[in-house]
Amino acid sequence: MKKFDVSVLSVAPLRQGETMKQGIDSAVSLAKAVDKMSYKRIWFAEHHNHDAYASAATVSIVQHILANTENIRVGSGGIMLPNHSPLVVAEQFGTLETLYPNRVDLAMGRAPGTDQKTADVIRRSNHNGVFFFEREVRDILRYLGEEEAQGEVRAYPGIGTNVPVFVLGSSTGSAKIAANLGLPYAFGAQFSPEAMEEALAIYRENFQPSAYLQEPYVIAAINVIAADSMEEAAFISSSHLQVYIDIYTNNLSQLIPPTQDFLESLSQGELEILHHRLGYTIMGDAETIRREVVNFQQVYQVDEIIALSNIYDPKKEIRSYEIFKQVSDALF
Repeated sequence: MKKFDVSVLSVAPLRQGETMKQGIDSAVSLAKAVDKMSYKRIWFAEHHNHDAYASAATVSIVQHILANTENIRVGSGGIMLPNHSPLVVAEQFGTLETLYPNRVDLAMGRAPGTDQKTADVIRRSNHNGVFFFEREVRDILRYLGEEEAQGEVRAYPGIGTNVPVFVLGSSTGSAKIAANLGLPYAFGAQFSPEAMEEALAIYRENFQPSAYLQEPYVIAAINVIAADSMEEAAFISSSHLQVYIDIYTNNLSQLIPPTQDFLESLSQGELEILHHRLGYTIMGDAETIRREVVNFQQVYQVDEIIALSNIYDPKKEIRSYEIFKQVSDALF
């Protein structure tokens, strides 16, 4: 089995009744905890027009987490590039790299990270930004690159910072772009696992070695709900399952407290959503998590797993990451 690193993905979620400040404070507490556990990186996703997340201003969250941690890499997971000017993105992350050397990641995706009406407001006249994604990633790579690669328009700070760049995606199209650019590819199996096997095959088969990466590098984002017993894992997972029901019923809400016998309370339609739409999720006690991780890795052979845990109790969320790290470390 291929050895892999482990990292953390967060949307800076708000628990039911929390303020935005409390949601951000919880994200800081999580980052500090996983920093001490020696996780490789923590990324924050860009989402807009939802009171369930505090990560809309992703660059601001990344800087705040960098200021409150010591060793862990911190980055975007990701910046939704059609929403932003490539030059401004390069300036922002060039500034972060200048302030926090060798700790900053820039992962970018093609989706808007919101509903169509909000995307229209954000993008304004840039409705075709998604079609220019590959070109704009190349622009950012140049802005962050060495002096000899620059044109008349330059990123200050940015030049020479060489912030590591990653391509996010959940489709074969994004896999081809990552392969063409010779960049690491992060697949979003936490919400869309259906195309993962095909996308990773396309990425690996078409990968072009580059100045940034000589061999393919795959990160898989999955959901992890780990607890000290199967019973506890089943209980706390109800918050996670409700998130997916909310997404596909267009009723996204803040993270709800767990409830007993959650599955028995669902309608047939809600059960169908979980059966067909649930992102790649492993849940259970340490032994179950170990078995599921081994099964996953035997199939996908990724270089890194970045785990998302939708758990209502912040202490149990931290415990979940602790179990996942211990299990992963013990495999090698």
